[in-house]
Amino acid sequence: MFVFEEDVDGRKLTEIINTDHVNVKYLPGHKLPENIIADPDVLHTASDADIILFVIPHQFIKTTCKPLVGNLKPGAVGISLIKGFDLAEGGGIELISRMIGSHLNISMSVLMGANLAKEVADEMFCETTIGCRDRELGRDYRELFQTHYFRVVVVDDVEAVEVCGALKNIVATGAGFVDGLGYGDNTKAAIIRLGMMEIIKFCEVFYEGSQLGTFFESCGVADLITTCYGGRNRKVAEAFVTTGKTIEELEQELLNGQKLQGPQTAAEVNFMLKAKNMEDRFPLFTAIDKICKGIIAPDQMIECIRNHPEHMCNFDIKRVTVANK
Repeated sequence: MFVFEEDVDGRKLTEIINTDHVNVKYLPGHKLPENIIADPDVLHTASDADIILFVIPHQFIKTTCKPLVGNLKPGAVGISLIKGFDLAEGGGIELISRMIGSHLNISMSVLMGANLAKEVADEMFCETTIGCRDRELGRDYRELFQTHYFRVVVVDDVEAVEVCGALKNIVATGAGFVDGLGYGDNTKAAIIRLGMMEIIKFCEVFYEGSQLGTFFESCGVADLITTCYGGRNRKVAEAFVTTGKTIEELEQELLNGQKLQGPQTAAEVNFMLKAKNMEDRFPLFTAIDKICKGIIAPDQMIECIRNHPEHMCNFDIKRVTVANK
């Protein structure tokens, strides 16, 4: 396991993990198996791997992958758990899995779902979704990941699975604003519902061929719900409203070194929507980005949902499929 080296109470984090078998900074109180070896050298970690899991904040993926270019085992494949986008030239955005696959010349799949880390570590039952086009490899992934408390469903709708994982953090940020404003569960439900509609519409517009059934897997509605009630984006967004501090200040104070994805993903998405003159088609995403940047006040988000152009989010029910049948 590649671990970015840092000092914790006078000891190196890799040393703590390899001797005490606990990641005291990011997953305290949970014993790690002794066959997990923390290594601060990403090339040494990944150079002889058959399957590489990418599970780092998307802000750091380019610098982390740079030493791996041209140095991986022939036939190696990757699977990304990273939520977010990369900015592309011309006002567009690029999926993280595509960016990794292009840079490293490997086949990429994705894993997304309602999988809050602490609950997974506590072995509470949950589901996840793997997006993989190779049916045989998908079966291998299912065997590798599935346990009695971690149920895996494999679908071939890779782009929709990944987009759900990225965009749900924007909606969760909006849900946090609602909590901070004290508007209650009815208002939060409206945010979740309209957020789900904009997620589906985003895939319909930019990733043609996405299957509506994918949005009812764990990567879709389940991940959206759990993140809007229990994730770090919701937590920081609530504090943003109640404290008046900036997103950056609260990230430092509340997350113990972890990174937010919602505000940055909102900025990346708005970067593309603005370039394509499509902000009015995604008013919730646009409003959340503007709130994060201090352009509008949090309570103005309600005007956005009150006047939401739902007619722009009509879906063809014939496209519903049963995934992994």
